[in-house]
Amino acid sequence: MRELPASAGVPVVLAIHGGAGVERGDLDAAGLAEARAALETALRAGHAELQAGAPAMDAVKAAITVLEDAPMFNAGKGAVFTHDGRNELDAAVMDGASGQAGAIAGVSRVRNPILLADAVMTSSPHVMMVGEGAEAFAKTQDIALVDPAYFRTERRWQQLQRALDAERKAQPQASVLTGDARPYFGTVGAVALDVDGLLAAGTSTGGMTNKRYGRVGDAPIIGAGTWADARCAVSGTGWGEYYIRTAAAHEICARVRLRGDDIRVASDAVIDQLIPGAGGDGGAIALDADGRVAFPFNTPGMYRGWIGADGVPHVAVFREDTIALPDGR
Repeated sequence: MRELPASAGVPVVLAIHGGAGVERGDLDAAGLAEARAALETALRAGHAELQAGAPAMDAVKAAITVLEDAPMFNAGKGAVFTHDGRNELDAAVMDGASGQAGAIAGVSRVRNPILLADAVMTSSPHVMMVGEGAEAFAKTQDIALVDPAYFRTERRWQQLQRALDAERKAQPQASVLTGDARPYFGTVGAVALDVDGLLAAGTSTGGMTNKRYGRVGDAPIIGAGTWADARCAVSGTGWGEYYIRTAAAHEICARVRLRGDDIRVASDAVIDQLIPGAGGDGGAIALDADGRVAFPFNTPGMYRGWIGADGVPHVAVFREDTIALPDGR
């Protein structure tokens, strides 16, 4: 139920990320400009929904759909390849007002996985569907399916080839992570606060380069990479195994809800202390019911941005980039 009237004067806010782990050497000037433009397009798409009075979830879906269609991010069109040369996509959404959630994992023909995750939430009695079953459900919901070749990009294919080559040259006991120091980075996500003061979160990813055995990371796991409640919404990006073990997204919001921590204090404690302390790294976006945004990350860069009621997008990529926050801090 939507509990607060639009006249309450709540400032609409949308924040997004396109994945942590980006470094200066990863992008030339043209690539950087393209990534920033995609972030701004996603922010404007979500903002249009909020300005029209749509619920936060509609803004989340609109923004993430843009990012899934942009080949520079590890989600949808730009998804990384598995060890077997496939693209396996995961996504999740959560509505903070109702506590409802939907997730999908291991799909290879769904053009926009975030839309299927939303359909699981709104049109089924379930929370998560996987693989062929999820794709069969997509057909019943008129969710667009594409040939798996749609997801192939040369950049991601070459990343896999380098990983496979390094793996062949490594010792038998070498980790599947060999060949790419950051194979687990790259996820897109959004969190939104609508005119009724209600929150939502969503996350979408292609997973980890060279992953095997149907591995699933944190993005589609409610409470690990995605969470929203009445006070807080979070989407994570990073080494998924550690986000799962720490229930990172839920942990941030639990600190806000149960201890009264400021959203930035809670986010920094989990992303910059708890996860690195366990051996992982990454980032997140977090938004509270007062419109305060946090962008914690412990890598050289994280694609990130936000937009408020004035419709002006604010985006940043690297750690040294300055980005004004909604309350000016």
